[in-house]
Amino acid sequence: MDLSNILAINGKPGLFKLISKGKTNFIVESILDGKKMPAFSHDGVSSLDNIAIFTEEEDIALEKVFEAIYKYENGKQIAEFNNDSASMKKYFETILPNYDKERVYVSNIKKILAWYNLLAKNDLLDFTEEAKGTGKTNETNESGETVENG
Repeated sequence: MDLSNILAINGKPGLFKLISKGKTNFIVESILDGKKMPAFSHDGVSSLDNIAIFTEEEDIALEKVFEAIYKYENGKQIAEFNNDSASMKKYFETILPNYDKERVYVSNIKKILAWYNLLAKNDLLDFTEEAKGTGKTNETNESGETVENG
């Protein structure tokens, strides 16, 4: 999965797809409503592949968190929590048991879960090996051995 072209913009709801880059701005398309608009660096633009979650050991890339949720939910969207902080924390601890409870706030968890649902709803989650950028796939030959293609 390539999150480098999926952007979060401070103060703007939802996520955005990067359409093109200019000298002083980006052209982005809202995943929520499909509207295109310019975004500037002073708008606080963050690529999702640059976001990591604090854990008690090392930081975990957001992609790995999304992948854990995807596996837990069997590729489906997460049920709504109706702003129930305790339920969100419990769910997130199921997904990422060692997350740093002092540095990862409920507001962070809420945003991550909302982003996941938005990406899942729009079929933008793909965790196959090829989508992870290897360009290679694994197959099993006649003797049952796993072989790498690509």
